[in-house]
Amino acid sequence: MTTTARDTVLGRIRDALALAPTPAATVPRAYRTGRTLPDAERLALLTDRLIDYKAQVHPCTRDRTAEVIAGVLRERGARRVGVPAQLDERWLGAYDGEVVSDSSDIPAPALGELDGVVTASAVSCAETGTIFLDGSPDQGRRALSLVPDLHVCVVDLSSVVVGVPEAVARLVPERPTTLISGPSATSDIELERVEGVHGPRTLAVVIRTDA
Repeated sequence: MTTTARDTVLGRIRDALALAPTPAATVPRAYRTGRTLPDAERLALLTDRLIDYKAQVHPCTRDRTAEVIAGVLRERGARRVGVPAQLDERWLGAYDGEVVSDSSDIPAPALGELDGVVTASAVSCAETGTIFLDGSPDQGRRALSLVPDLHVCVVDLSSVVVGVPEAVARLVPERPTTLISGPSATSDIELERVEGVHGPRTLAVVIRTDA
């Protein structure tokens, strides 16, 4: 059998690792945890961060969820909207367009034919303006929130925490986690902002202040 230079290099690395001592390393975990803020301050902080990321923010009470979502979809001209299989159907009760329930049978490229998507969320970090999705039945698979050009994400104020450690503590490590900090955006070589390259061009966050 012919030995390539790559085989030789990798073999020497394996030999070196086998001979090298492997002392246990202690990783410091002294994160700041347990921070809290009153509801109004968490709402204001999250709103400030989201707007800075160029997301749309629509605070509302729980009983106006359907009305606000329908208004956002109507404003964006969304006539065909995808939803996770177990999204609360009452949230689309005021929407008069077509609602498509997502499933694994729908190939990811076909999601691009949707005008938008509506999902719930798992937890949000006010300090960084980050929304976490964990693939729960009311949030759906990652492709559903990344392929359509418009993402309407419902956030309950009770799920908004101050910092990242507090947010991570609420997540289940085994679940697929998607972190959203504003609409998808990047900069070209001339530092011109380009939106919608890696995900939705528009992020609309409906924050239910009494939920």
